[in-house]
Amino acid sequence: MSRSSLDWLPQSLREGAQPRTLAAGDPVFHTGDKVYGIIEVVSGRLHMVRHTIEGRAVVIQSSRAGELFAEAALFSDVYHCDGVAAEASDVIVFDRVPILAALRADPDLAEQFMARQARQVQRLRTRLEQRNIRSARERLMQYLLLAAEGDGRTIPLEGTLKDLAAELGLTHEVLYRTLAQLEKEGGIKRTPTAIFLVPGNAV
Repeated sequence: MSRSSLDWLPQSLREGAQPRTLAAGDPVFHTGDKVYGIIEVVSGRLHMVRHTIEGRAVVIQSSRAGELFAEAALFSDVYHCDGVAAEASDVIVFDRVPILAALRADPDLAEQFMARQARQVQRLRTRLEQRNIRSARERLMQYLLLAAEGDGRTIPLEGTLKDLAAELGLTHEVLYRTLAQLEKEGGIKRTPTAIFLVPGNAV
């Protein structure tokens, strides 16, 4: 199991948390629901989703095992988007009221939370930069280069290609065509669970 993303919370708060098991597609919350707490992903993956006026789902945050989900909503009265389980997931819910009280009472705890939020903002800025790249090919390559693991070439696929398309702000048809073209040109190789950049050809 991944190291908990909330190990820094006092034990008293951790003991009061509630585990939940979600099936793929289960709602975590809906737009307009009253905010109830911090959510820690133990296993699986959660998506924060908004819908365009055409009805297309746009993933604005994706949280995996060991990460928090919708933590910024602590400071709102209601959720401003939909939360959904992208796959079967186990989560832990920490009640909003005692979390806020602990942050107000403990400056060190509040500083740790703010540091986590700052890192989240940095990740969101990276995603915005990717969304501003007009070329689907360049947007995909930028994502692959940034998401590559320590070897600089392996990108694990967590979820479906439709999930990846939504994260990149592309239609799945455009993503499929772009991946197929890159593979044909020798820039990438694919398996059902990963994409591999080919050194010297991944341009």
